[in-house]
Amino acid sequence: MRISPELRRKLISVAVVSTALLTAAPASVAVARESVPAPAAVPAAQTEAAPGTTAERLIVGYKSGAGEATSNKAAAADAAAKAEKTGEDVDFQRRLGTGAALVDLGADTTRASVADVVAAYQADPQVAYVVPDRLNKPTAVTPNDAEYSKQWDLFESTAGMNVPGAWDTTTGSGVTVAVIDTGYVAHSDLAANIVGGYDFISDPAVGVDGNGRDSNPADPGDWYNANECGAGIPASTSSWHGTHVAGTIAAATNNGKGVAGIAYGAKISPVRVLGKCGGYDSDIIDAITWASGGSVSGVPANTNVAKVINMSLGGGGACSTATQSAINGAVNRGTSVVVAAGNENQNAANSSPANCNNVITVAATNRAGGRASYSNYGSAVDIAAPGGETRTSTANGILSTLNSGTKTPSSESYKHYQGTSMAAPHIAGLAALMKSANSALTPAQIESAVKANARPLPGTCSGGCGAGLADAAKTVQAVKGGTSTGTTFSSTTAVAIPDDGAAIESSISVTGRSGNAPSALQVGVDITHTYRGDLLIDLVAPDGSAYRLKSAGSDSADNVNTTYTVNASAEVANGTWKLRVQDTAAQDTGTLNSWKLTF
Repeated sequence: MRISPELRRKLISVAVVSTALLTAAPASVAVARESVPAPAAVPAAQTEAAPGTTAERLIVGYKSGAGEATSNKAAAADAAAKAEKTGEDVDFQRRLGTGAALVDLGADTTRASVADVVAAYQADPQVAYVVPDRLNKPTAVTPNDAEYSKQWDLFESTAGMNVPGAWDTTTGSGVTVAVIDTGYVAHSDLAANIVGGYDFISDPAVGVDGNGRDSNPADPGDWYNANECGAGIPASTSSWHGTHVAGTIAAATNNGKGVAGIAYGAKISPVRVLGKCGGYDSDIIDAITWASGGSVSGVPANTNVAKVINMSLGGGGACSTATQSAINGAVNRGTSVVVAAGNENQNAANSSPANCNNVITVAATNRAGGRASYSNYGSAVDIAAPGGETRTSTANGILSTLNSGTKTPSSESYKHYQGTSMAAPHIAGLAALMKSANSALTPAQIESAVKANARPLPGTCSGGCGAGLADAAKTVQAVKGGTSTGTTFSSTTAVAIPDDGAAIESSISVTGRSGNAPSALQVGVDITHTYRGDLLIDLVAPDGSAYRLKSAGSDSADNVNTTYTVNASAEVANGTWKLRVQDTAAQDTGTLNSWKLTF
């Protein structure tokens, strides 16, 4: 039986069948042909590679004193002897790492013929055990949620985010995601993953719940009448927006109903900042601070501190100093901040908080993998994720948890939405998976790994959609088991970056390591520069292989002070590593202050 390399890599280890199984109740198959006293009948499980399939190979363990236990020649001779006794094809293949022998029975075996061979081995006093070489399958089975088949955004090969492939490693357990949004309306497909949040809306006219701030983040509805939110603005029913976002991140999964969440082992802390007509910066700033474990006057300490914040919200204008300060505080406390790029089909540089620093800004893609027609774009965008586009079909939107009430809560429901509001929680869910798989990851490392492991957009994105389409399975695999607290090698020698287009290099000598570099090698970079969009940055391995850390672009912000994650598992760890920096445009200069490698 031929097994693809991909499937072979995914095989999980299987425990050896216990000795008790060898003496289990007899199956209905007669086994012995030999004239010697017949051994106990062979249980059906001993002749099957999987339920209902016939084993084509056996794993034979010999007792420690047997010659076959250490000699391939002796094991091959024993296989030939068993073939002669049973009249079946029995060929020694190779020695396993445990010392056991792998024996091939050929493709034309039947249950009876396998039983003959198993019985012959069991009758041999030099044999400790004989078990079928079973074919195993990846454990990430399709969730049994009733609407999962409609969640193309998770699994479709063209433009899905390859989420099921990450579930073998992690489901997000141990991580809380704060959804800073409209609050939460009760839904049975989310309830198990909801933890305490807070209502930060201070203006009762916006909150429409009869009071100001309180500990109840329930969503009473955000409907409004025509012109109530501005001249010419038509009436709108309640959106239940925060509940839809929360379901994408962490809807209960494998519960036989509804939808599956991306990080369904994670918890959601609903933090209410949006009500009738929207929400104020001041409330959002306090929500960011509190959700990430900071202190807000008059608000009790947060007992469900989030390591990921999702903000599917925004407005026009530059990122204010006040908002940036709150985001910086959250990131410094170890919380990743994920934001929507905006839905105006314009440059995300004109939308806040999409244009803030230290956030992961997410553009939306459609079912074909191109930029959704409404999605903002540009150099402020870090990554793209499925956001849906319903103009051709409702089914092409993002299905998640909702409520059927047009004004106030009614019965729970599910509905397809479209927007960068739907794309952002895909990345927030991925960040939760990553943090669960490797709790040492910093926000900068999470952002870097998401971008480094993205795949090219299957469709097009005029204006720029960041690093590409996020790939959950590849990203989680890259960071799994990595560490940001391993051995660090640094260079603190400052090197000027000239303005003439010439590349500069700084070297670090790595010694005392064994084997190859990790799949999540951390590359910390500290560069002072007055227009970082000019910079091209590569990591150069000891053998000369180059890994692109940063491409040149139109990012006009200052400085590069971040950590990149590189899959350097193909490179020998020891040797001279280099950081290569090139200023690709005129008028701005800078300095490589320091850089480091963490293994």
